[in-house]
Amino acid sequence: MIVCLLCWSCNDDGLTGIANSTEVHTKLSEYTIFQGNLSDLSPSADFKVYELSTELFSDYAEKQRLIRIPEGHTLTSRNDGLPDFPDGTILVKTFYYFNDKRDHTKGKKIIETRLLIKENLRWNVATYIWNEEQTDALLITTGLSKTVNWIDSQGKGKVIAYHIPSNRECTSCHYTGGAILPIGPKLRNLNDEVVRNGTAINQLMHLYNEGILDQVDHTSISILPAWQDADKYTLAQRARAYLDINCAHCHNPLGIASDNGLNLSYETDLGSTNIPDNKSRIIERMETLEMPFIGTTMVDAEGLQLIKDYMETL
Repeated sequence: MIVCLLCWSCNDDGLTGIANSTEVHTKLSEYTIFQGNLSDLSPSADFKVYELSTELFSDYAEKQRLIRIPEGHTLTSRNDGLPDFPDGTILVKTFYYFNDKRDHTKGKKIIETRLLIKENLRWNVATYIWNEEQTDALLITTGLSKTVNWIDSQGKGKVIAYHIPSNRECTSCHYTGGAILPIGPKLRNLNDEVVRNGTAINQLMHLYNEGILDQVDHTSISILPAWQDADKYTLAQRARAYLDINCAHCHNPLGIASDNGLNLSYETDLGSTNIPDNKSRIIERMETLEMPFIGTTMVDAEGLQLIKDYMETL
């Protein structure tokens, strides 16, 4: 079954109603994204895994990212930002928690899967919540909170009211320059080493080999630093990368928070970001969960400490 959705955002944040330009299925299984048991999250042949060097914080959830490009097409690189995506592209992000992060054999709890589907030159959003049986996921539009329990890597029991965003919330974060756009898969955030079939390979090269991306010289593409890699990158590089992936989709000249003067995109020189003049404000908003204001219900302790350490150097 397919339905047509309307994604609404409030006028007071500069947005108006945005209609999906394509119909979406009511069940995740109708897309045949996964083969076999859906809960195994084993991608079908035409959906390919991709990874980001630096990820958005989402209450410590694990994430699987997949992309499907229609046959006969590729992503077209323009610079080190977002590539051009052909109509028919589907981006898939599934959020889950290991029951015990110390022992993955104890299973996982899949919470939600979000889709970005490009049709008629526009991106469309669809969010699916997994059932308790972990056999399928159903389309939702209004958002809801779901209690999640897990044991973290230190053996501590955790419980949160995990928030699944509404269409309006999805639209708010993905709205840039008058259109819905992906956030993570910029070429600089894909330009990292990954392991495929037991072999380390540059991810841009791998995506080319898979027929996903046009040919590009990865040495000419900049790299968004992995913010947790203190051995490879400086404190400033890691902090700016963290602010880029977690905040810059709103805090940029074309984002919904453009009027507050912050430009947190990684490529922006420090003097143009207004970070030094807003050090205390940025830390306070992170501590009080006002930033990021969507998608989190708990403070990212490690990320907060990173930003505090960085602010002390300015």
